[in-house]
Amino acid sequence: MNALLVAGTTSDAGKSVVTAGICRWLARGGARVAPFKAQNMSNNSVVTPDGGEIGRAQALQAAACGVEPSVRFNPVLLKPGSDRRSQVVVLGQVWGEVTAMSYRARKAALLDTAVSTLEGLRAEYDYVICEGAGSPAEINLRANDIANMGLAQAARLPVLVVGDIDRGGVFAQLFGTLALLDAADQALVAGFVVNKFRGDPALLEPGLDQLRALTGRPVHGVLPWAEELWLDAEDSLSYVADGVVGRPAPPRGAQWLRVAVPRLPRISNATDVEALAAEPGVAVRFVTEPSRLADADLVVLPGSKSTAADLDWLRRTGLADAVLGHARAGLPVVGICGGFQMLTRRIHDEVESGAGVVDGLGLLDLEIEFAPRKTLARPSGRSFGELVTGYEIHHGVAVRRGGAAPLVELPDGAAEGAVSGSVVGTHWHGLFENDGFRRAFLRWAAQRAGRDGFEPAADTVFAEVRAAQLDLLGDLVEKYLDTDALRRLLDGGVPGGLPVLSAGMVGCGAVGDARGESPTRRV
Repeated sequence: MNALLVAGTTSDAGKSVVTAGICRWLARGGARVAPFKAQNMSNNSVVTPDGGEIGRAQALQAAACGVEPSVRFNPVLLKPGSDRRSQVVVLGQVWGEVTAMSYRARKAALLDTAVSTLEGLRAEYDYVICEGAGSPAEINLRANDIANMGLAQAARLPVLVVGDIDRGGVFAQLFGTLALLDAADQALVAGFVVNKFRGDPALLEPGLDQLRALTGRPVHGVLPWAEELWLDAEDSLSYVADGVVGRPAPPRGAQWLRVAVPRLPRISNATDVEALAAEPGVAVRFVTEPSRLADADLVVLPGSKSTAADLDWLRRTGLADAVLGHARAGLPVVGICGGFQMLTRRIHDEVESGAGVVDGLGLLDLEIEFAPRKTLARPSGRSFGELVTGYEIHHGVAVRRGGAAPLVELPDGAAEGAVSGSVVGTHWHGLFENDGFRRAFLRWAAQRAGRDGFEPAADTVFAEVRAAQLDLLGDLVEKYLDTDALRRLLDGGVPGGLPVLSAGMVGCGAVGDARGESPTRRV
């Protein structure tokens, strides 16, 4: 058996963190564990040691397991470039670009890839904890599903359904998710988990009892709201505009450093700024309108899956003029990947958008050309006097350099990125996770912004911050979930005889249909 699927009633219900928590709990017990997500749709991704690209959530889950990330943990990755088109990455490499409709015809082959990859992991590891995508009750997509019940059926996986009670309506979500599935799919749903609960658990018990009675399935636990959990958000919708990222600690010096990050429509690797947000005295906000840049000390232009379109959005919203005004005042601006490309004089793009030649913001004296082959790399070098590592995921290549100095010196004598006055650009993701570089950069940015009272913390180790979050997830699973029941599902598979619900048959306060018969039947 040795595998289960964590599904959710909605996006951002908590599938990723519950999966990571179960992985951490099992790994701390000495088991060899691997994460798995058959199909992820996300522009937050990383480069693996085996040279491919996977969703960032699976890299975090791999860290929870204590293993290196692998393309096998996320065999299919969809990277949306617009509302209708996505780039498809299969086992770490670009497979092509599809529309929602054209993708359907290819999913049968991709299901075979996902199932065979999962079977290989199950043979290699003691346990494999799979994460679903979105909701399994998207009945318009079920016929071609490879991420939720389609995978569960093909691999005979027991399924846990997670619901977010903080949004309200969790009982309707859990019951309705089960009731919308057909009988064969319902037979694999083994139980529920309630996530993000605040308050007295005794108030919840009557609802949990009724849910058990109505569905014939146990609630395997209620996870409390944990404010400390904020790193590595899987869904870009988690980054609320004008909200502070994370839980910033008070400054070590006399002043805060205020960071504004335009929340681009096709933002990618938004998690790059989380290492800044982990620093005491650094307040990071995602913003969507220009007034929010007025009091910022540092502006970070993040990555984008659609550089030309997001640059146009910056101009239409007035944010581009605000960024230009910020830089012309001598205040620091940093662009990462797509944000770096926007800072240049000119972008030549016949690959990603087909827009041709697009004028950049002109803050860095170089040009970008988009190449058909995507760059996937995990480079290292030296910047701000510190050894640094990062990862690259981009089609754009910096060409025709002018007067901008390089940001990173590479071991072979080449260079990466650019620095011109108070403006910095790089294609490297994860750069701020280098502790020495981050401190040196923040000191430089504070000096440029006139924040002489800001002092970077000397004891913030970002890897330890992330590890503490993973340990907290493992603690929550161990304390609040029925871990004996989880082991039974992993070792024995889905229990037999689970009832099948018929949607719409439960009356108000009564169980039964018009003839007084039970709305469930056994399978």
